Amino acid sequence: MRLDLITIVVDDYDSAIEFFTAVLGFDLVEDSPAMTNDGRPKRWVVVRPPGAQTGILLARADGPHQSAVVGNQVAGRVGFFLRVEDFDTAYERMTAAGVEFVRPPRVEPYGRVVVFVDIAGNRWDLLGPA
Repeated sequence: MRLDLITIVVDDYDSAIEFFTAVLGFDLVEDSPAMTNDGRPKRWVVVRPPGAQTGILLARADGPHQSAVVGNQVAGRVGFFLRVEDFDTAYERMTAAGVEFVRPPRVEPYGRVVVFVDIAGNRWDLLGPA
């Protein structure tokens, strides 16, 4: 058993793809045409960190109910955790790309951490070795 995909609801496919691939360095695994349950066109877009098994399905919000959760999928908490081997390089690359960091990096017993906000407004921890 393994966790295959999680979904992040976004406003726009292309800007989300750009953020996850160009800014975070994820791989675009799939970007295929698909249909909603009621027959309207959509896309099946999956990104994931290089070498990872679990991916993220980038799902464009469909209607007001889904639009309301963009950026607030976990009620304002940090809900996603990106672990890197080279914290400084990742932090510098993301800073140069204009990523919004909530506060400066800090050291915790589990390693270095900084909270950042993704393209949709969700909070993530960037985690690295102590």
